[in-house]
Amino acid sequence: MNAFFRHFGLVNRHRFQVWRNGCRCGIGFHCLFHDLSKYGPKEFWPSVRYFAGDHSPVLEQRKNEEYFSTICQHHTRRNKHHWEYWTDFYMGRIIAKTMPYVYATEYVCDMLAASYCYDPKGFSGQKTLDYYMARNGHYFMSDATREYVTWCLTRFAELGFAGLKKADTKKAYAEICSRHSDVRIYGTSSQEGALPPLR
Repeated sequence: MNAFFRHFGLVNRHRFQVWRNGCRCGIGFHCLFHDLSKYGPKEFWPSVRYFAGDHSPVLEQRKNEEYFSTICQHHTRRNKHHWEYWTDFYMGRIIAKTMPYVYATEYVCDMLAASYCYDPKGFSGQKTLDYYMARNGHYFMSDATREYVTWCLTRFAELGFAGLKKADTKKAYAEICSRHSDVRIYGTSSQEGALPPLR
């Protein structure tokens, strides 16, 4: 029962933090609807079972259920702020489409909120950027999405939310998208060198 209340509280704090971040980035109303699927039984109860407190229950489920996460599958296929939502599978290839501006920006707000909620005392923009840079080479993003998210997190590490004003992020997004195709086709499961270990 303790995990129930702790997970419920964490989801609420996280959603509030994403909304707060979204207000600072000029997408506050949009972020009011962030992660509502987490309250549904298909996500909520497995997340309670695998609740850890300092990291996502998705990781715990993967370690305990042969790496397949029903939590992740349900969540990322229903929430457009995840890059996984914008991937498709065709003829042995993975097709990654560029995330629309509002969802890509919500993804940035989400990453910052998760970093803060899991480690409020140790939170910093640089830590969030470092976490992302250590993993994004194995994310199936379009080139434009990857560059925009990297730009946003780098700006936040340097300037805080003063660097993520809506006028600036929209301009950067448009410029970045103008340089790249709307999709990236991956013919391999590894984008940058050897894959990291599963555990």
